[in-house]
Amino acid sequence: MKGFIDFVRTQGVVGLAVGLILGAAVSDLVKSLISSFVSPILGLVLGSAEGLGAANFTLGGATITYGAFLNTLINFTVIAFVVYFGVKKLGLDKLDKPKG
Repeated sequence: MKGFIDFVRTQGVVGLAVGLILGAAVSDLVKSLISSFVSPILGLVLGSAEGLGAANFTLGGATITYGAFLNTLINFTVIAFVVYFGVKKLGLDKLDKPKG
């Protein structure tokens, strides 16, 4: 058991687990923000009353649903910015650098 505890301490497994849990929470929060506020507003601007996720156009006989992709792209971009600025503001980027 001591070997396992030493492994957890030296490898930062606890910090990684906390980061994953917080990352999932931030992801859920951003997805909710996008689906509740941003997507409906952009959907109206783009002419889709159902929201951005339902925005589409027809090309020949195929329906291209670009709204779902834009929704996912917005989610990714916002989450990436939140993580980047969170790491920079908290100084977490300096933790992994060797001291010397």
